[in-house]
Amino acid sequence: MWKSFFFAAVFLLASPLTTPAQAAPTMDWLHAQGNKIVDETGKEIWLTGTNWFGFNTSERVFHGLWSGNLEGITKSMADRGLNVVRVPISSQLLDEWSKGQTIMPNVNTWANPDLAGKNNLQVFDRFLELCEKYGLKVILDLHSAEADNAGHVYPLWYKGSITTEVVYAGWSWIATRYRNNDTIIGADLKNEPHGQFSEALFAKWDRSTDPTNFKHFAETAAQRILAANPNLLILVEGTEVYPKDGVSWTSKNPADWYSTWWGGQLRGVAQHPINLGAHQDQLVYSPHDYGPLVYEQPWFQGNWDRTTLERDVWDPNWLYIHKQNRAPLLIGEWGGFMDGGRNQKWMTAIRDLIKEQRLHHTFWVLNPNSGDTGGLLNHDWATWDEPKYALLKPALWSQNNKFVSLDHQVKLGGPASTTGISLAEATS
Repeated sequence: MWKSFFFAAVFLLASPLTTPAQAAPTMDWLHAQGNKIVDETGKEIWLTGTNWFGFNTSERVFHGLWSGNLEGITKSMADRGLNVVRVPISSQLLDEWSKGQTIMPNVNTWANPDLAGKNNLQVFDRFLELCEKYGLKVILDLHSAEADNAGHVYPLWYKGSITTEVVYAGWSWIATRYRNNDTIIGADLKNEPHGQFSEALFAKWDRSTDPTNFKHFAETAAQRILAANPNLLILVEGTEVYPKDGVSWTSKNPADWYSTWWGGQLRGVAQHPINLGAHQDQLVYSPHDYGPLVYEQPWFQGNWDRTTLERDVWDPNWLYIHKQNRAPLLIGEWGGFMDGGRNQKWMTAIRDLIKEQRLHHTFWVLNPNSGDTGGLLNHDWATWDEPKYALLKPALWSQNNKFVSLDHQVKLGGPASTTGISLAEATS
């Protein structure tokens, strides 16, 4: 079912080998062109999607399959105009899979009879088949080192037995395994590197090769991934802190530092941009941003609005990259509760920015069990939070009232879709 699908025998594990009679006439690989993302013909596209977590956690499979139907949830995302899914995973999971270690996950087989007897890697492969069927694309997000529901709290990409080399090897393995499957279009190298200057460990961004230097890690991980599949988009998030001009990374003076959301600090790009060499056109920067219900940042004190947020927060931290045509931006996480107040005011402001600037984005989150944001789905894992979806909908890619797929052949929602069109049918 996958276009040009092939595995080397060493990577088969428990999944069957399938080879179509011939490759699809048009592959769906993407690359950057200035601050735009385009397909292989140069047509400008717009990635507008969501996140679905679970493979990064101790359960090692999508959350919600304990009651929800995998195909139904996947199709509903496509029917409602979400054309890409950011899927959090862990380095521990990749390490296990690369060694042939899988688990029988907590899946309700009454609701998912097609998943009966499947291990967690086979469930992942089934999800990719369904994405292909309904015109969805996937971005893999290395959410944490360990398979842990709170693994993202640890500030760096390595932890304990999950060394940096293990992280590189995991990325190389999965990029190789799916190198001819254009359902997976991107690799988000590490979710939310963070840490404050006052802490023992924190992610930095400079020209050094220090173990905690996220820029060095990102460039090295990207090299490993692109050696296996040079067609993948490489998503690079920011850090949490960055020193002011002339300040050393060893300073302990709070006045010497800029600070923002985990993964949201991309000031370092101005002086120390990511260098992908011959594959520079695969680079996408990917900040995260949230509202006051997640944390009361200083800029939410007093009077604030879209203008002050753009001027004081978004422009200096990451939006300048887009405005200066340096590279594309994909806001990997934004979202929250519809409180009818300050948080919703922030959500509306960043939604309007995304829409007006046509910034790529993946909304956080599909899951209703995200404690500080809630999700697009209600707790039955079937019905949708309609007011939240209504807020999101204007920032989804549509033309002539039809949602646009990132697949050239498949309409968003599948061949019989009445709500979507294929990329081949869309104008740039």
